Amino acid sequence: METRASFIASMRETQQLSPEQDPSPANGDGEHFDSDEGSSIEDADFNWDEFLEETGASAAPHTSFKHVEISLQSSFQPGMKLEVANKSSPDTYWVATIITTCGQLLLLRYCGYGDDRRADFWCDVMTADLHPVGWCTQNNKVLMPPEAIKEKYMDWTEFLIQDLTGARTAPANLLEGPLRGKNPVDLITVDSLIELQDSQNPFQYWIVSVVENVGGRLRLRYVGLEETESYDQWLFYLDCRLRPVGWCQENKYRMDPPADIYSLKTITEWKCALEKSLNDAANFPLPMEVFKDHADLRNHFFTVGMKLEAVNMREPFHICPASVTKVFNNHYLQVTIDDLRPEPSKISMLCHADSLGILPIQWCLKNGVNLTPPKGYSGQDFDWADYQKQCGAEAAPHLCFRNTSFSRGFTKNMKLEAVNPRNPAEICVASITSVKGRLMWLHLEGSQMPSPEYIVDVESMDIFPVGWCEANAYNLTPPHKAVLRRKRRIAVVQPEKQLPSTVPVEKIPHDLCPVPQLDTTGTINGRYCCPQLYINHRCFSGPYLNKGRIAELPQSVGPGKCVLVLKEVLSMVINAAYKPGSVLRELQLVEDPQWNFQEETLKAKYRGKTYRATVKIVRTSDQVADFCRRVCAKLECCPNLFSPVLVAEVCPENCSIHTKTKYTYYYGKRKKIIKPPIGENNNMKGGHVKPARRRKRRKSIFVQKKRRSSAVDSNAAGSAEESEEDEADAMEDETGSEETSSELRDDQTDTSSAEVPSARPRRAVTLRASAELDRPPAPERARRSRRAQPHSGSEVDKGTPAKEDIDGQALLLLTLPTVQECMELKLGPAIKLCHQIERVKVAFYAQYAN
Repeated sequence: METRASFIASMRETQQLSPEQDPSPANGDGEHFDSDEGSSIEDADFNWDEFLEETGASAAPHTSFKHVEISLQSSFQPGMKLEVANKSSPDTYWVATIITTCGQLLLLRYCGYGDDRRADFWCDVMTADLHPVGWCTQNNKVLMPPEAIKEKYMDWTEFLIQDLTGARTAPANLLEGPLRGKNPVDLITVDSLIELQDSQNPFQYWIVSVVENVGGRLRLRYVGLEETESYDQWLFYLDCRLRPVGWCQENKYRMDPPADIYSLKTITEWKCALEKSLNDAANFPLPMEVFKDHADLRNHFFTVGMKLEAVNMREPFHICPASVTKVFNNHYLQVTIDDLRPEPSKISMLCHADSLGILPIQWCLKNGVNLTPPKGYSGQDFDWADYQKQCGAEAAPHLCFRNTSFSRGFTKNMKLEAVNPRNPAEICVASITSVKGRLMWLHLEGSQMPSPEYIVDVESMDIFPVGWCEANAYNLTPPHKAVLRRKRRIAVVQPEKQLPSTVPVEKIPHDLCPVPQLDTTGTINGRYCCPQLYINHRCFSGPYLNKGRIAELPQSVGPGKCVLVLKEVLSMVINAAYKPGSVLRELQLVEDPQWNFQEETLKAKYRGKTYRATVKIVRTSDQVADFCRRVCAKLECCPNLFSPVLVAEVCPENCSIHTKTKYTYYYGKRKKIIKPPIGENNNMKGGHVKPARRRKRRKSIFVQKKRRSSAVDSNAAGSAEESEEDEADAMEDETGSEETSSELRDDQTDTSSAEVPSARPRRAVTLRASAELDRPPAPERARRSRRAQPHSGSEVDKGTPAKEDIDGQALLLLTLPTVQECMELKLGPAIKLCHQIERVKVAFYAQYAN
């Protein structure tokens, strides 16, 4: 699962901020729903998907927002060491290395395996038995390597000393206690204390308190000004101006309040506020993992007097000539917008080598952008050569600037969510009107006050992908035109439905007005809000899904937007399949003409290959339950495997009494009308067709189909039945018959969920071809197979295996692929026979194991 998938699945339908409401500059919370003309009802109807469809625009790709991508990453980093319980011996532990992370899931490898990834395993940091290195020693627990590598080293103590020397261990507070499993953004809580650098002096800091954390976007308030909101600031947690408490003192910088608030309190009051905040920070320190992704500042090459072009940060609508007026050190400098008037108004900015909005001279000319002349400039047309001669200054060389042509995938007319520069608490729907190099011009669709297009850098931390506000339960100001269109509908229809026509609207009590209230789940638009969907691990998983992998899935997903929640659930189901491509193909067939659906592209990975298919997903909450049942029926599993119903102990469907064989048998009976089960040989009537030749033809069809399209299409070649066999056979032919390590482990640990192969191993082709002439005809083989199959565990006859030249001990070694290959059985009888063999195994071990 990609990290982006976790972000999308957690989206929430939230109350949108209406244009009639006037949020305070500090918080921007639309708390008052009693504004005129029912504007809050209109705004609650804003939907990004509908808006994009109506405007014909596309959303800016999520990967273009670097800061958002970083904020979704786990606190755990690849290479970290921790102690984890041994799977084979739960009472013992061993050191493991984190290979990769996906949300709260960790891929681990026991130390000692080296580069061998066959035994890699996933675990959920919230539920798995994980501990920091050294925990076993402190708690008198046994530290023992897994059985598979126990003999690899003679002295494991020496091995651990060498392996852990210089290694980074997973922080204890992320494995235990209230911070367990949290990512860096979640570690920043309300009232957390951080040091904030002064906007003009890089050597001056003051402590701020976190008032609000919106997905990493922090609303900060200076300590000592707890009673006022006027000086609150909004910064993303990755901003280089933010440092942990104690950093200022460690670097011997000044700890003073900013100049614009210094006069609001006495020196004594500021001193008391500082002492109190330092004590609080010492008692409740912010974990250092919060700052692990802060970029290090590189050295700059600017000198005083150099000329450049810069975006005016006070009014980010213009690019103006500017000068380097001060160099603080190798990292910081001061840039001032040029003003040639007798009494200039100084607009200065604290910058560093990678600051956004500073550009080399002639950048505007080369990119066709208007350069605003300095105030007081006498000439008609601004020319840099004349201006430099007039000022006697040199231009800053290009090596002083970062890459000025990197656009990060943004293009004209894309939609996104952006902070209003005149009201930092407000986030609006925005359109990209132009992209020039690494700068883009944004038009705010729903801004309270009309404003010109403003300029942002492509790596600005004040822009966010579509759906970011929904995901973080924050108000998004919708476009004006969407509100105006909905006003007419609401004004006429809603009062007739909800209110008596004889009662004037003005006299209706406030508590009877059809005004939505914020609910506890953070959702408003109930129609498109999917309820919480539960993954009921105890329910029957069917022939397609691996029960072990199902058990590793989270217990629930959502609530949130229907399409997003269901897409996340389906992605989980695909990844939990024995053969994800087969499940993906089945999901393509789930549809109903009465559904209000949306087509989404899903991916499946199998043995190094990626398959894609378009699946229809319902959009409204009233169809979610039916959709889940349809999908479960298609996958031949319990209807409650994933559904809005939480199954505690006993499933209402009583699915626990059914074995995989019985479920497969009955579902197979139903499916025979449409399509035979996976791997069933429907060409038996032409029993003399050589399998090697037929498999070669199927492979060529599959290869041609993949060349035409990378998506999985059940109708791409022949019938659905042929397509299913084609894919399976081709995958076996191209990759061989070796299973992945995870599949091998699942087969060994969970015989009831054994994989049903859909093709014979390639290595058997030669043997089968050489024995083709000696083999009896197909009908006779079938009769022999039926004679060889026992009816129950108690009726196993010693003579029956003897007729097939199989001794009693070899019988216990038979597996499903072997039965299908050697006895020429169809899938149904083969599964039945293997089920009886498993019963014989259980009886044999129960009687003779001791």
